[in-house]
Order: sequence, then C-alpha cells, then structure tokens
Amino acid sequence: MAGKKVFGIVLAGGEGKRLMPLTADRAKPAVPFAGGYRLIDFALSNLVNSGLRQIVVLTQYKSHSLDRHVSQTWRLSGMLGAYVASVPAQQRLGKHWFSGSADAIHQSLNLVFDERPDVIVVVGADHVYRMDFSQMVDAHLASGAGVTVAAIRQPIALADQFGVIDLDPDRPDRIAAFREKPTDAVGLADSPGEVLASMGNYVFDADVLIDAVQRDADRPGSNHDMGGDIIPDFVARGRAGVYDLKRNEVPGSTDRDRFYWRDVGTIESFFEAHQDLISALPVFNLYNQDWPIYSQQLNSPPAKLVRDARKRAAKAIDSIISLGCVVSGGHVERSVLGPWASVGSGAKVIDAVVFERVTVGAGAVVQRAILDKDVVVDAGASIGVDHVADRARGYTVTETGITVVGKGEHVTQ
Repeated sequence: MAGKKVFGIVLAGGEGKRLMPLTADRAKPAVPFAGGYRLIDFALSNLVNSGLRQIVVLTQYKSHSLDRHVSQTWRLSGMLGAYVASVPAQQRLGKHWFSGSADAIHQSLNLVFDERPDVIVVVGADHVYRMDFSQMVDAHLASGAGVTVAAIRQPIALADQFGVIDLDPDRPDRIAAFREKPTDAVGLADSPGEVLASMGNYVFDADVLIDAVQRDADRPGSNHDMGGDIIPDFVARGRAGVYDLKRNEVPGSTDRDRFYWRDVGTIESFFEAHQDLISALPVFNLYNQDWPIYSQQLNSPPAKLVRDARKRAAKAIDSIISLGCVVSGGHVERSVLGPWASVGSGAKVIDAVVFERVTVGAGAVVQRAILDKDVVVDAGASIGVDHVADRARGYTVTETGITVVGKGEHVTQ
C-alpha cells in the first residue's frame, strides 16, 4: 500500500433476521460474541491491524448500541488524522433510507469525496476471521482489476451455501462467473474438491467504485447490492479479480486457524462459532498477540470460581469465562460466559453461550442454549432440556435443538 491512500468502508446496516431474537433490539454487527467482543470488532481489528487509519462504519438498522460501541471503543488518534467513525443513514440524496449495500455507499459518497483516497476497502461487519488487507490491496494494485474480491476455499459439498466464484481458465486471477448458491458447482483446477466462496470483502480503485455505485443507482431493476449487482457487473465487463485467502499470511496464525472464516448469520452458525473457540487447540485462536482482536476494555474485576456454602468446588471445563463472572459451586462446561454472568450453587451450564449480566440460579440447568443479556434463570429452573416446554414458554428453538432466550427474559420453573 506504499504511496497509496487507502480508505475503509464497513457495511454495518444489516438487520440479521436469521439471528432473531438476538437482533430484536440491536443491529447484527452489534451482537456480542466470545464474551467480551461484538461481531464488528473482527472486521475493524483486521482493518486497523492492516494499517488502515481512516474507516467509516455505515449503519442503519437499530444502530444505537452499535454506534455507542464504535464511539466508545474505536477511538484512534485524531492528531494523525486517524478515525473510526460511525455514520448513520442520512437521506442525503432524497427521502429514503439505504435500500442495499451499494446504495449505502452511493448515499455516503460525500465521505469518499472528503478524503479523496486512491483505494477503497469495503468489508462486511459480521464475519469472524483474520485477514491482512494490506496484502490484498497490493495484489489488487498489481492486477490492474477494477475490483478484487476476497475468496476462501470451501468444500464443494457446501457450494450451495455461498456465492461461488468461477475462475477464468485463461486468467486464473480473474472471475469468469459469480454464482449465488449453485447446486452444480465445479471444483477448482488445483483442488477438485473445493470451490472459491466470496467472503464479502472487496478492494476497489476509488474512482472505479464511485462510477460503479453511481451507474447502479440509475439501473432499472437493481437491488443495489454489492454482491448481487455491483460485482456481477464487473464480472460481465471482465474487470473483476479474485484474491484467494490462501495467499494471505497473518502474523501469529497457525496451520489450524490460518484460513478460518465464519459467516455467523444463523443461530446454528453463531453457536458453532463459539464452539470453535473453546477447545485446547481452538479452530479460531483469540490469543494471537501478533494480530489482536480489539474491543472495549471493561472496568471489571477478574472472573472468580469459588466453593459454595456446602464447600462444593466450582468447575469450568473447556470454557471461556469473562471478566466479572462469579461461578459459585456451579459447573460450566463447553460454554462461553459473558461479562458479569453468575452461576449459582449446583447449577449446570453445558454447551451454552451466555451474554452479559446473566444470572443462573442455584440448581438450575442451562443446556445447548443461548441466553441474551440480563436473562435470569430461577433456582431449579431449566432451559434447553425440554424443547416442547421451551417452545410453550415462547422461546426460540432451532431445528438442531438450540434454545434461544431473548434479552431480559425471566426463566421460571
């Protein structure tokens, strides 16, 4: 990126319907993750670690907690012109809100005109991964493409879950076709059992992106979506390049977590992503000090595991216990406890994701469940054990048997 001014745009206006009820009161990028983080922290950490210092976050849906998190947490030094700024929808081009990710950029072009960058990196706000975008920018500049799309290799059996990139056989750094969730995908030439899936991250020459969103705004029938409209237009004109994540070398990464990327767009994927964190050799390593994931530093005491009044020892096995948590004679296993959660005497929390300030009473059982902020589970109550009873009480139960309790709910016996 030497000699080039690079500007970052984070698309954070997603409603996240498939994550309900976790998104009933917050934008998807603001959903807590791994105890002390928000989903947006992963995108922002990657950009900052990659050397970007001017970044805007475009928000829209129920954005208060997201805006607050960005403003309180992501404060860079203004002395050097660095910032991470949350920018809500402003209706600058008429009396309408953002109608797609491309429209969000089109309505926010004043931010680009103010900074006058050479290159723009556009990323989503709700994926869990590590990536050095400076390497992708260098590859983009060397390629001569108008846009470069980041792609990750996935098993061909999962092709129908992603936007799949078909390569040009004559120019393997160019995209020949961009297909959404195909059922007839063809494997890569160097790995027939894999396909390239779009990560939703893009690098553009600044003037090229400006032209693209302006033309898209006038295109009849467009959904004004980056992946659905803008990228296919570049593909059709032979101007779309691809960047295989396999080329990316992140400091401190291991063979086990080097190419981890997860779209946590559903309750199942959100739950499974947490399970990826808690093994002794995690699939995604939060403890990489060479490429840290940043977030708000809470003014909280350390976590504490103590015996209860009957001298029963607290246990936490294969789990993440956040700051401020107290486990008093309880049993926590294969779970993530958010800040200030408490687990009472004889209680069991197994295969669960627990958000901030959740209280699990004495003798209660939480099993294969996600509990949002401020949930109270009464002493002796259970959640995730009887799915029929959970549904009868109005809680969400997925097809795979994950029970989700919304913010502030009170679980009684």
